Amino acid sequence: MHSAPIPESVLAVARSGSGVNNIPVEACSKRGIPVFNAPGANANAVKELTLAGMLLAARHIAAAWDFARNLKGDDTGIQRQVEKEKKRFDGFELAGKTLGVLGLGAIGVQVANSAIGLGMRVYGFDPSLTVNRAWQLSSSVIGAGSIDDLLARADLISLHIPLNDQTNHVIDKQHLALMKQGAILINFSRAGVVDEAALVAVLGEGKLRAYVTDFATRAVLDQPHAIVLPHLGASTAEAEVNCATLAAESLVDFLEQGEIRNSVNFPKVVMPRGGRARLAIANENVPGMVSQISAVLAAANLNIDNLLNKSRDKYAYTLIDLNSEAPPETLQLIRSIKGVLSARIVPKSAGSFE
Repeated sequence: MHSAPIPESVLAVARSGSGVNNIPVEACSKRGIPVFNAPGANANAVKELTLAGMLLAARHIAAAWDFARNLKGDDTGIQRQVEKEKKRFDGFELAGKTLGVLGLGAIGVQVANSAIGLGMRVYGFDPSLTVNRAWQLSSSVIGAGSIDDLLARADLISLHIPLNDQTNHVIDKQHLALMKQGAILINFSRAGVVDEAALVAVLGEGKLRAYVTDFATRAVLDQPHAIVLPHLGASTAEAEVNCATLAAESLVDFLEQGEIRNSVNFPKVVMPRGGRARLAIANENVPGMVSQISAVLAAANLNIDNLLNKSRDKYAYTLIDLNSEAPPETLQLIRSIKGVLSARIVPKSAGSFE
């Protein structure tokens, strides 16, 4: 959407997935347009693929399968080759090994909990761990003190973090050096969270047993110790339905109730509906906005039955339930307040949206 104009009629944008790098989020924010994604809707699909990646690397399954597919001759000859070569693919069991999970969001929590079920010792690190995710996390997961601490302890490291300015190349040369000899690095986040130049160097040195990733790049495709998948993380029928459903539900809640859930640029604002009319207002997060809006409503002799205002970084959002319908001129006066990005009357039922 970066190269496409956003029509004036657009009220919201929803992404049926978690990443929003294809959406001009800041441009939408400046117009008061919430951008929704579907966090956690594909979590189970990515968790299962992560576990598969751990097994692929631990048991040399990809290389062993390739070997078996290329066997020639009759059964006797095949068995002779198998017995002669199978030691090349000796692996290890996950039970008893230490897994480090970097990022304890919807996916990371599920990976950590599942690994506990496999008999692994699990460390987790996430400086932004939410209360809700903490409640979901198994009590057996041990908190690491830092990324360095996590990497130094783990036999396998699984990355479940978003790609942004803070996480770009977060796994760099120094962090790779902290990992155990023969460790496995699993990346189902984004390619950019790992410094690939540094990664290629340690793979060439044999420091890492394997690098498992869902993001194909030339640099890693050429590495014999890399297991590269073609971005299959959310590629299940179930995940696609879950993502589409959550995106649609977020849009319906916003259009019909004015409520915001799962937005990447505006705060969560959920308020039981009351009164005869509801206003939804997006504005810059600056002092005095609520008082200016309230003054316009008072001048129109409109009484506020309920009000909820939340802010997030540079932007804020307000829901107001009124005791009577707001006339169009009042809505225009609110829109004219400096710092107001958008304002609309939320209809009581699906239909036209002002």
